[in-house]
Amino acid sequence: MRELKSLEEISKAIESSDAALLYVSAPNCNVCDALRPKVDSFFAKEFPKIERLSANIADVPELSGAFQIFSAPAILIFFEGKEFAREGRNVSLAMLKDRIAKIYNLFFEN
Repeated sequence: MRELKSLEEISKAIESSDAALLYVSAPNCNVCDALRPKVDSFFAKEFPKIERLSANIADVPELSGAFQIFSAPAILIFFEGKEFAREGRNVSLAMLKDRIAKIYNLFFEN
């Protein structure tokens, strides 16, 4: 998961990727720290063509306003720069997999 440090860097990464995951964490967030490696390895295995990005709200405070993030962790999935799915705090990776699988397979079908 690539750590980004500015809103400009985040926006460019999302816009330049066919598909991207943005994992937003907060300082002193135990859930954020525990969930991040699980999300990273899950997406690397299940959806390897989705670029995995992360940012800490303390490093990029304007991120919360730009993406309307009100709790951490937050997972935002983008296809062609447009938000497709969003999960917050209580994340079910199985349910997220079901939501993303169909569009992922259509988008990256050979």
